[in-house]
Amino acid sequence: MSDKIKFEIEFVIQSSPQLLYQYLSTPSGLSEWFADNVNSRGELFSFIWDGSEEKAKLLKKKNDEFVKFAWEENDDDSFFEMRIIVDEITKDVSLFITDFVEEDEIDEAKMLWENQVSDLKHVLGSK
Repeated sequence: MSDKIKFEIEFVIQSSPQLLYQYLSTPSGLSEWFADNVNSRGELFSFIWDGSEEKAKLLKKKNDEFVKFAWEENDDDSFFEMRIIVDEITKDVSLFITDFVEEDEIDEAKMLWENQVSDLKHVLGSK
């Protein structure tokens, strides 16, 4: 198995941190933009795309700040995290994504996140 590479990508989102957090941390919010359907039982989240199901464990969360998940089938320390950053001066809200992928999948993963976050912005009415 090759080691996964960590990458980070940032998106400016025109939303309050509180509203954005609801779309990052709840099954109903995640179902609006991240997957076709999301269910949770405690810390275990099931993400469904085109009939295919992936399970992730919620590792950590902090209200209005971040959520951190690990895919259940991973046998390494990789995770994906969605962090809300508010600029202290401008009050601009950014969504900061941290993810891990195989080295040859970085461009594809970034494009996937860009598409997902574009859907999120649409749902939020953000530009």
